[in-house]
Amino acid sequence: MSHNSSSRKKPSQGGRFKSRDGQGKKKRSSNLPQRRQDSFSSRGSGRGSGGRGKRPVLQFDPSLFMKKVEEQTAAQAYVPQHKFSDFAITDQLKANIEKKGYVAPTPIQDQAIPHILEGRDVVGTANTGTGKTAAFLIPLIHAAMTNPASRVLIIAPTRELAIQIRDEFKSFTMGTNLASTLCIGGANITFQMQSLRKKPAFVIGTPGRLIDLEENKAIHFGHYTSIVLDEVDRMLDMGFIKDISSIINKLPKQRHSLFFSATLSPEVQKVMQSFLKDPVAISVKTRQSAENVNQDIIKVGDQNKIDLLHDLLIKPAFNKVLIFLRTKRTVDKLAKELTARGFSVAFMHGDRSQSQRSKALLAFKTGQVAILLATDVVARGIDIDDISHVINFDLPQTYEDYIHRIGRTGRADKVGQAITFV
Repeated sequence: MSHNSSSRKKPSQGGRFKSRDGQGKKKRSSNLPQRRQDSFSSRGSGRGSGGRGKRPVLQFDPSLFMKKVEEQTAAQAYVPQHKFSDFAITDQLKANIEKKGYVAPTPIQDQAIPHILEGRDVVGTANTGTGKTAAFLIPLIHAAMTNPASRVLIIAPTRELAIQIRDEFKSFTMGTNLASTLCIGGANITFQMQSLRKKPAFVIGTPGRLIDLEENKAIHFGHYTSIVLDEVDRMLDMGFIKDISSIINKLPKQRHSLFFSATLSPEVQKVMQSFLKDPVAISVKTRQSAENVNQDIIKVGDQNKIDLLHDLLIKPAFNKVLIFLRTKRTVDKLAKELTARGFSVAFMHGDRSQSQRSKALLAFKTGQVAILLATDVVARGIDIDDISHVINFDLPQTYEDYIHRIGRTGRADKVGQAITFV
């Protein structure tokens, strides 16, 4: 937000979520964002503000899942079997790991890295936030540093996740000659084609753009010795099954294959069986995101949703807030309305360019803005530990979407807060 927490004025007691119009309207100091009338629907119809009425009324009822976190208990401490200094990797790579402040591996790193260094196929069942990116990057970077013929293809479901993997790669390869190419939609494909001609050791991309590049003969999947499929369940949820199957069919038969997914549904297992050979299975059990999150609802009724949101956002505790909306149009409208009220916001949706989305995410991560608006699809790439609140301004379509949304808060053994407008 554009104002400091100390300058915010708390609403009066007893009316926390009520719109205070007319006699109940409270005074705000001039440096706080001011309310004004807006064109948003004030009713929580379940269709999402600005919806065109093409979808049926949602059946998902978040009130069935409301809960309070009575006592936060730390997860049982994991005792790693290794230190990073124990792994048989190059000194330069060890030095870069040390620069990042890594000392003890996470469970997925501790268990996966030795097998990947041995060249074994691995299937890892692990959520975002468990350190799985480093679990596959560290041994694959070592292989590329010691074998110039090694070439790695990493496939991720979203642009944001692909960018995070690329950024991690850069931090691990400082002082080396290893190069990477990021192949994602929303970015200049000509530049990507030119970069691929230089035969980088690592290619990191999303399925759709990789297929486009292959059709333009800019990339040949048969040339890669190591392949990583990351967050496969999300790729299937997003409709990439045909693209993934097409890529797998063009990979070399002799390859090193790594497969990561938070869940192993029958569909995911079918892809896994076509991709892996005699894999080592590693499962990292993480506590359900909902266990760490206080969940509450606000019944909107005839009140104005923007006014209700405004009264939440000026509270001191709302210091890093992720707000979910159903459509691109409502994201644009809410961003405009909150800006007019004096809030500093960033927003992300599928119609924004990759550069715009990256800038919005960076501004939110670094605290330049305290409010980020997003649709479900782009929010799948958001991995930030210190989000204080998730607000469902529009209802999610399904229970799975709801769990995914609220899982953006309550991370790293912190208690998160989730609020849903109904």
